[in-house]
Amino acid sequence: MATMAAKRTEAAAVERAVGELLARFGNKVVTSQAVREQHGHTTTWIPNQPPDAVVFAAATEDVQDTVRICARHGVPVIPFGTGTSLEGHVNAPQGGVSIDTREMNRVLAVHAEDLDCVIEPGITRKALNEHLRDQGLFFPLDPGADASLGGMAATRASGTNAVRYGTMKDNVLSLKVVLANGEVMKTAQRAKKSSAGYDLTRLIVGSEGTLGIITELTLKLHGIPEAISSAVCPFPTVDAACRATILTIQTGIPVARIELMDALQVKACNAYSKLSLKETPTLFLEFHGSQASVAEQAERFGEIAQEFGGGPSEWTTKPEERTRLWQARHDAYFACVQMRPGTRALATDVCVPISRLAECVSETQRDIAEMNLVAPIVGHVGDGNFHTSLLIDMDDRAEIERAEEFLERLAKRALAMDGTCTGEHGVGQGKMKYLKDELGEPTLEAMRAVKRALDPQNIMNPGKIVAL
Repeated sequence: MATMAAKRTEAAAVERAVGELLARFGNKVVTSQAVREQHGHTTTWIPNQPPDAVVFAAATEDVQDTVRICARHGVPVIPFGTGTSLEGHVNAPQGGVSIDTREMNRVLAVHAEDLDCVIEPGITRKALNEHLRDQGLFFPLDPGADASLGGMAATRASGTNAVRYGTMKDNVLSLKVVLANGEVMKTAQRAKKSSAGYDLTRLIVGSEGTLGIITELTLKLHGIPEAISSAVCPFPTVDAACRATILTIQTGIPVARIELMDALQVKACNAYSKLSLKETPTLFLEFHGSQASVAEQAERFGEIAQEFGGGPSEWTTKPEERTRLWQARHDAYFACVQMRPGTRALATDVCVPISRLAECVSETQRDIAEMNLVAPIVGHVGDGNFHTSLLIDMDDRAEIERAEEFLERLAKRALAMDGTCTGEHGVGQGKMKYLKDELGEPTLEAMRAVKRALDPQNIMNPGKIVAL
């Protein structure tokens, strides 16, 4: 729950920078308390640390001018997309200026023949897919929240389709990035592969605004599948559901989505989304392809599920039913919040090699029971990634301490299984403390060296990932 202490930027420097920004941008600079707090962390129990001002940028040049003004005065800059991140990425622990990119929301080009597009960072995934639909294309990554694509790249997001289509690191071809000196860096061309120098695209993807601010993205696209089939399949235990998932992946069935809900999460979704699912551990699945291949994949999965006591599956190809099913999965967080009114929800994630998934989830469930916590589990289990949503009474100090101990155990368990403390939420402020155990001090020092080289003043989203 605690965040790393940081020295706040001198008030006089901030005042001078904000004065220059007001002269340059006028009413696109906002300093009201409410707007500043909206641009601090609000999604979980990490304390809100608002910036001193918010600039609503409309173009790359706006971002450049903002960074240059802030650099002259040594004032931090924090990029902001839609604010859906979960680990304090948008907080301003040292104060500074938030650069809101929501007005940078244009599709600049679609190259249908090449299966790629060029966009600005503020456009959301849903808006992009609406734009692409009439061309028979879509961008597959779906983290649940209607996040901005710039933010998704900055945090190396993924989501329900990652088991088939990969994460943001696999789907970003090139970036334009405003560096700490205000210059624009282009990381690559549109070619699908390249051996030309350092892979700066993947250096920036996942850097969380600590090395630069993304102002343009070139993304891979895919054709909308001929046939899509979705299903729910109940299992007697979480262990059985996880083992069925493992065998499905190991046998090479090209499942597009395979998501787990434990019994408590199913109960919450039934109440919130007006479903009538059996309240037992359940897999949500989706297959993409031709009519024949989708049917074959579904049949093969059904045989595997039966081996582990699962089923019968309920299948649908109707778009409205599929949408309702996956909307319920995406609303899992809100369904959890409704289970225990008056509590704060803390969503966290880990990821382990898929062969260790069943063991990791089962041990996590035992911790939840032993510690008398309320924490439904959902997971992108096709790639070994799962989430818990802790519902915490913030007036109960003992419960907070149990939750903190649970988070420590969860992260350490994942690391002991050759996993990671965060599969897709990112590091931000919340998971900085686990990086040394996961990666080692030499790796952290290499990260610091890159940070110092690209951001010698430490103004680019300071206090995230690694401390200087």
